[in-house]
Amino acid sequence: MLGEFLNSEYNNAGELYGLDAVKLSRIAHSASPIEKAQIVKKIAQQGQVQVSRGSRRDMEKHFGVLPNHIKDELGKGNLRLSDYIIYSIKPINSKTIKMFEPQDDKEVGVRNISNAKLPKNMVMVVSGIFLLTGENPDVNNTEARKAIKFESVSTVNAICNGEFSFKANRKQLIPENQAIRCFATDNNNMLPMGYYPLDNPRLVNDDELIEFTIELGTQFKIPENQWLYVGLVGTVTTP
Repeated sequence: MLGEFLNSEYNNAGELYGLDAVKLSRIAHSASPIEKAQIVKKIAQQGQVQVSRGSRRDMEKHFGVLPNHIKDELGKGNLRLSDYIIYSIKPINSKTIKMFEPQDDKEVGVRNISNAKLPKNMVMVVSGIFLLTGENPDVNNTEARKAIKFESVSTVNAICNGEFSFKANRKQLIPENQAIRCFATDNNNMLPMGYYPLDNPRLVNDDELIEFTIELGTQFKIPENQWLYVGLVGTVTTP
């Protein structure tokens, strides 16, 4: 384990291997001079996760709460970290729209996970969320939904005035009654259209149900063929 820890690419490797400063100091007594120097350097790096950037930094901060089987595979080098977006599109056919459901299958242009779950050994730290809306250009063509031009939720007042919630790991990651208006970033040049960065990134475990629910107060003046796009942005573990 010591060799893997010393050669780790992660800035918060101690959390990953379960080695804090006290344990490392004990190990250092029987280490070679070179290993001792490396251990001291690693101890100095502990907690310096800010060196990493974006969602990778968020993932490293969560090393301590990763499932044990994920920690083991990361530590062995069988899993690595990668940028990723989980997405799904759904039609607005009621006031409540569930963007991920157990009966969903993967389909390019529609969604990229099945059964509303991440596959085994893939966990994700969600650092931000996209929510966009667009109108199906041809309801008589089943392929048309894959060619929707998604735009800001501010283009449809009833959507922009709605609410959303985000649940995973059987926990409420974003409370109910959160305003959809936070995705109306049209006048913010610092953010992409429809993007809501999370100040409190959240971990989604593998093989756990993901629930992202839209609640509308009304369907007044929502076009009949209107759809929603949600994208969960962050870092995942991958082979």
